[in-house]
Amino acid sequence: MKRIALILIAALTISVILSGCTLTDKLTSLKQGFAKDKQQSENQTTPTVVIETKDTEPTANLETKTVTLYFADSTGEKLVAEDRTVTKVIGIARACIEELIKGPAQAGLKPVLPVGTQLLDINVRPDGLCIVDFSGDLIKELPVSAKNERLAVYSIVNTLTQFPTVERVEMRVDGKTVDTLLGYVKLNENLVRNTSLIK
Repeated sequence: MKRIALILIAALTISVILSGCTLTDKLTSLKQGFAKDKQQSENQTTPTVVIETKDTEPTANLETKTVTLYFADSTGEKLVAEDRTVTKVIGIARACIEELIKGPAQAGLKPVLPVGTQLLDINVRPDGLCIVDFSGDLIKELPVSAKNERLAVYSIVNTLTQFPTVERVEMRVDGKTVDTLLGYVKLNENLVRNTSLIK
């Protein structure tokens, strides 16, 4: 009887020892796997997260419109039409004049408005009169010649009168009506489209 008890105790002891070894092996394996996963995650670069706000709207969803701007030809004698795609907005006339101030995108054309000129205000009245107000840089920086004044004035007028709501243009500088920019073109009358200058 004692012999059987001793055999059972010995068998139980061996079983415990063997299961302990297996448990230790499993724990060691888990630790190694965890260390490997940690190293891999540290080696990977953190992905850039783009947070979209109300201000970051995809441009693909914005509606566009093709408008016509007028710039000087390579000789500086005539106006040439340049089609440009702009974002369609309520104040499309304002957008056109701002694009005109930026200058031409097409090769061989010259800007007609001096760099630094600012659009101060623009107002299209129900009777078809468009009142457009520029900063004093339009006069100060415009090269003095009849040709330059004529091209500057009618690039503005012809650009604005492409819209059916604009029939006539009144130009102002620094909020004031002016008789002329350089003394060659009279501005005291409403200006209408002049196709004779268009090449």
